[in-house]
Amino acid sequence: MIEEHDERETICDSVNSLVEGCRLPVRMNGSEDWREYSLAEIISIKEELLGKKSYYVHYVDFNKRLDEWVPEDCLDTRKVQFPRRDGATAPGTGAGTGAATPKKQVPSRPASPSVVHSEPVNGSAVLQAAIQKKMSRKRKATVMENDDSQEGAQQATPGGPRPTGSLVAHHHEDVVTRMKNIELIELGRHRIKPWYFSPYPQEMINLQCIYICEFCLKYRKSRKCLERHLLKCNLRHPPGNEIYRKGTISFFEIDGRKNKNYAQNLCLLAKLFLDHKTLYYDTDPFLFYVMTELDSRGFHMVGYFSKEKESTEDYNVACILTMPQFQRKGYGRLLIEFSYELSKFEGKTGSPEKPLSDLGLLSYRSYWAHTILDILLSIKPSGDNEKPQITINEICELTSIKKEDVISTLQNLNLINYYKGQYIVTLNKDIIDQHQTAMARRKLKIDPKCLHWTPKDWSIRAKW
Repeated sequence: MIEEHDERETICDSVNSLVEGCRLPVRMNGSEDWREYSLAEIISIKEELLGKKSYYVHYVDFNKRLDEWVPEDCLDTRKVQFPRRDGATAPGTGAGTGAATPKKQVPSRPASPSVVHSEPVNGSAVLQAAIQKKMSRKRKATVMENDDSQEGAQQATPGGPRPTGSLVAHHHEDVVTRMKNIELIELGRHRIKPWYFSPYPQEMINLQCIYICEFCLKYRKSRKCLERHLLKCNLRHPPGNEIYRKGTISFFEIDGRKNKNYAQNLCLLAKLFLDHKTLYYDTDPFLFYVMTELDSRGFHMVGYFSKEKESTEDYNVACILTMPQFQRKGYGRLLIEFSYELSKFEGKTGSPEKPLSDLGLLSYRSYWAHTILDILLSIKPSGDNEKPQITINEICELTSIKKEDVISTLQNLNLINYYKGQYIVTLNKDIIDQHQTAMARRKLKIDPKCLHWTPKDWSIRAKW
């Protein structure tokens, strides 16, 4: 059997030839099998002591939360895919090697300003870049709506960033946000390793650990600073109104305009564990629903979700997160269930904002499936010889799940069949048994009687 040679790959004579953007097999830190390698892309390179180098890599077929720094001996330089741009010969490959970017490669990240990064990532710069980018988008929309007044629209924001400055800021933002910039956080009794980048201030990101008050979410440089803060911090629960309590579980509603500092600190903390969402620098248009667990010390944050006060797309969730130390305990489903309970109070159907994270998508699919199966198993036939009947719209009204989510869930479960000119839902014994087993294991559930909340009409802004 003749093996076909992949012309995209080349043998690298030295790790010194590796540059950012290279793809090669890398052994994950902590891997039990030293022969187990995964394809990874080099994001950044930094000098270590004694002339050694470390490589920040992204494993191509894995979530970004597994990105990490690895030493030279974790790299397999026998199969290296060097990056190519604009058809030029890739550095270090030599002419005629045929080392090219893979055909099925995801869009490559922009090159970093330097191969070696010795300076910490500047979160303040990212904050400024995001604000500039947002301002640029607003001006661009204004110009597109009224081409005749283009000059006047540009003059309406004196001192604002020019388009070239916005492009540079956008590039810098992309470069910076590729890598985790916080090593460790301490929140209450828990020490947690972050998964993703979050733009904390420059003075915080070169520390071994950031200490966060678990009640007001302010961040401090050391445990001593946190202890001094706790002597003055009077909060023992999130600011805002407690709108739900059953047992030890409570939900607090926080207005992003009235409690801006808390909301921004919450967003900074959440961004450490959320990759697909943009951090909300402007929290005014959002409400935050924080779920807590009560003990003798106070109300401890378990997770939260945010939602727009006015959503044109009928989104009932913008961001949703269960803190890592509370995951795999049913709290994620409880957060989702609470968001739909609010939609029922509003008399609307809702859906989470896309894209969802991998964990979020799994949680929502599970919630949709079990909620819809509960409805299907509860309906009764109208007559003795008739089969139970229900429409998609009736399922939406009962659950507040948006129509497209109901249909996609039924399709994913393979429950919809076409029979004698009409669509019918067929439930087999295996699906029913799996559903009943899952429901029997479930301990946490939202009790609508414990929700004390009145929806507000945010379109009448003068009242709020």
